[in-house]
Amino acid sequence: MHAAFSWLRAHERETTDSQMELARVPAPPFGEQARTAWMLKRFRELGLEDVHADELGSVFGTHRGSRDEKTVIAVAAHIDTVFPVGTPIDIRKERDGKLHGPSVSDNCSGVAALLAIASALVNCDVEHAHDFVFIGDVGEEGEGDLRGMRHIFSAENKKKWRERISYTVVVDGNGHDTIVDQALGSKRFEVTVHGKGGHSWADFGEPNPIVVLSRALAEFYKTPIYDGADSKSSYNVGVISGGTSVNSIPESATARVDVRSTVPSEMERIADQLRQCMVRAGMDEMVVPSRQKGKPISELEPGSVRVEIKQIGERPAGKLPSDCSILQIAKSVDAHLGIPSQMRLASTDANIPISMGMEAVTLGAGGSGGGAHTLKEWFDPARREIALKRILLVLLALAE
Repeated sequence: MHAAFSWLRAHERETTDSQMELARVPAPPFGEQARTAWMLKRFRELGLEDVHADELGSVFGTHRGSRDEKTVIAVAAHIDTVFPVGTPIDIRKERDGKLHGPSVSDNCSGVAALLAIASALVNCDVEHAHDFVFIGDVGEEGEGDLRGMRHIFSAENKKKWRERISYTVVVDGNGHDTIVDQALGSKRFEVTVHGKGGHSWADFGEPNPIVVLSRALAEFYKTPIYDGADSKSSYNVGVISGGTSVNSIPESATARVDVRSTVPSEMERIADQLRQCMVRAGMDEMVVPSRQKGKPISELEPGSVRVEIKQIGERPAGKLPSDCSILQIAKSVDAHLGIPSQMRLASTDANIPISMGMEAVTLGAGGSGGGAHTLKEWFDPARREIALKRILLVLLALAE
């Protein structure tokens, strides 16, 4: 173990270099192919076994344990980003040692930690009973909707992964003292109002989808939130679009809405309120004859609109039992290292196994950071070492 700790300390520069190198590889939502290729190359260079990518682009590499058993411990870090195609990627290291640029912390720090742990295990001959499978998964951010981890734990992969993974450790973001033991659930919707559109002068009086949508969203924002000791909820309109010019009545207006809660029933209550607000706003504007239901927008009669509500994402909620093994081990490691454990609620890749009744936690990759999901994102690798020791000790205790 001391050899592994020394390895992590001695190779801090290589860990930082890998982090910066990966951050320069674009990985927009549903476009992670370049990072998939990068991860395959790095896993093979490290000497992991059975290195491969699945159908979605998540990458796997195994470090063998001493027992010939089917049980494995999964350690995962997502490789995708929130930044769309064409986002300028300027990754730089300042004189104070801080790294700057999009995705440099979320989640290149997690992937860098993953590679550092794998490297220490391979090069220091650290023994453990069960196999470790290292995973660089896709589709964690935004509309990716945890699709990489969802696929790994799907019925399709029941024999290959779901029945074999006994514990999952997710490494995501900076910090070294939090333990995410509760999965924050969410539902995401795209709501659209369609109309005939027209000229702002000649067709004045024709229903304006932007006005209808705005009325619906303003009403939705009156929805009460009932937070308590064991529940917390939120909602947000994050994107709104519509129209073509200042002198045109738009043919449509669209918004994207995020609903989150620790309690599934509360999440559904808020989502239902969104649906009701959308329908009422459409009906208040005008009466849509029943004969128009299902008609294409081009065939809508003058003075009518159509409201469309589409769910575009869902993340399941869940919470680990306080006496489960993975929590007890993580807390014991923190006590050994003198780390004050901070239990945390968050939406991460661990949502999937936790919601299925499996044991999983999310740990930070060390250091500190800020500006996540912006072009001003930054990461300071100072004190990264203690987080790497923590992750390694948790994994080895789980693999006994």
